[in-house]
Amino acid sequence: MTEAALQDCRILIAEDEYLIATDLAEALTQDNAVILGPVPRVADALSLIESGTRIDLAVLDVNLCGDMAFPVADALAAQRIPFAFATGYDDWTIPARFANVPRLVKPFRPDRLRSALKSLLPPSR
Repeated sequence: MTEAALQDCRILIAEDEYLIATDLAEALTQDNAVILGPVPRVADALSLIESGTRIDLAVLDVNLCGDMAFPVADALAAQRIPFAFATGYDDWTIPARFANVPRLVKPFRPDRLRSALKSLLPPSR
């Protein structure tokens, strides 16, 4: 996979912690990704997904302002948009239907984020 794999990818960031959201956006912008958001609430993320905006990948915090982000994960899965969870929660918190979704344990390094997202891209990218 080339270093340019994330270039021009439209990546939704659903994260309610401002500093973490900023760090995620900055790390992915360095790879020339197009950042959608960051959005801090489940309703905001769902609105963006339902708007028809092209989303290539997503990074979801499991807890967004006190609400679990699983409806967002379900909406992404329904549209076949690959995503990764970024969370401090234990594995048992994530429903079994998301067992194959990559999980980044906070805090994590930007290179782990890039690697996880690149692994979700189709091989032709």
